[in-house]
Amino acid sequence: MLHTLAPIAARIGDILLERRQTIAVADGATGGLILAGLLTRSGATRFCRGGGVVYSLRGRDILLGLPREELAGFESVTEDYARVQAEAIRANFHADWGIAESGAAGPEPHPRGAPAGRTCIAVSGPDGTVSTTVDTGLTDRIDNMGAFTQVALTFLRDTLENASTLAG
Repeated sequence: MLHTLAPIAARIGDILLERRQTIAVADGATGGLILAGLLTRSGATRFCRGGGVVYSLRGRDILLGLPREELAGFESVTEDYARVQAEAIRANFHADWGIAESGAAGPEPHPRGAPAGRTCIAVSGPDGTVSTTVDTGLTDRIDNMGAFTQVALTFLRDTLENASTLAG
């Protein structure tokens, strides 16, 4: 799988290095694969600040540093939740960009009701935060984890390519 992610990650790395920008990652149902994909790019230490898997309340508390009351009313596997995570991971890691994914890999629906195969991805940067929702139509957990990662890195690449802000 990493071989299919590497060309996307290489482009992301090229953009970030050219702009002298950095990124931090909050993986969810992808289980660390977004971060792993970025690390396939040689020289990733120059643009990747790090990140982690937000898969429990404790993990969320540690990685994102948000008070629980600030997250009151947010539901997992929504664009709003992915957006707040992307903004928080960006701020916590002092990065120019943050990406977050929240999904239901399956095979069952998410405990909060999102169908298996749904992922919400957000990218936060100097110009603001954008997000998207994708339904794969799949219930296989491993297939969804791979598909979510591919979608997330592609969305990140496209967002970077369309961004108007260049750091210097």
